[in-house]
Amino acid sequence: MRHSRAKGEPRFPDGPKADPAGSHFERRIRSFQPRRSRVTAGQADALQRLWSRWGLDIDGHHVDLAELFGNDRPVVLEIGFGMGEATAQMAAAGPGTNILAVDVHTPGQGNLLNLADHNGLTNVRVANGDAIILLREMLTADALDGLRVYFPDPWPKKRHHKRRLIQPEFLDLAATRLRPGAIVHCATDWEPYAEQMLEVLTAHPRFENTQADGGFAPRPGFRPLTRFEGQGLDKGHVVNDLLFRRVPHGDR
Repeated sequence: MRHSRAKGEPRFPDGPKADPAGSHFERRIRSFQPRRSRVTAGQADALQRLWSRWGLDIDGHHVDLAELFGNDRPVVLEIGFGMGEATAQMAAAGPGTNILAVDVHTPGQGNLLNLADHNGLTNVRVANGDAIILLREMLTADALDGLRVYFPDPWPKKRHHKRRLIQPEFLDLAATRLRPGAIVHCATDWEPYAEQMLEVLTAHPRFENTQADGGFAPRPGFRPLTRFEGQGLDKGHVVNDLLFRRVPHGDR
């Protein structure tokens, strides 16, 4: 029998909070919007069973990454992971690297937890909420060994370009949390956004292009070809990867 929630009752009592950083409400333009879609029984079960162990609500409080993962291995932050298939594949292929995967899509959170549990992936943690608050308020300087932003919302309309994540201000913040030598890896199938990413990253003094010609990078083998990407390629979309390195303090 289906349970009917009372007004104000949390959707997942032991899972992610609906608004973890409510007390940190800010009047700023956001690069994301919550997406509402149906949560399957398997995803709901994973959220209930695993959130207390492998979930993190982005609430503005400091997080110790070594404590969160139970080890001091390198940590890569992934912003926006969709349904989590690529994240799970990368975690399986690189067990020596911890992945902190951030999204606001509840079905995707449940799906990634389910994949991690099914495949015994103990190097994945799922974070719920605003990645800006995570970077700015919850992580210490040089805490991250990499940043992945795959297929972010391109916000194609000109009036919405200000909502795009890869902007100078975002890179200013990310640079403070990335160790020298850390790699920022972006990928998009929206060519105008790819050109903007390349321009913004190239102009930033804290990052350098790993490509000698200063252009886009070939898709690295560690980034899986997702179903979404395959569908785009079938339609003739061009996917561009960007690989930039955080330069040592004082350089450039």
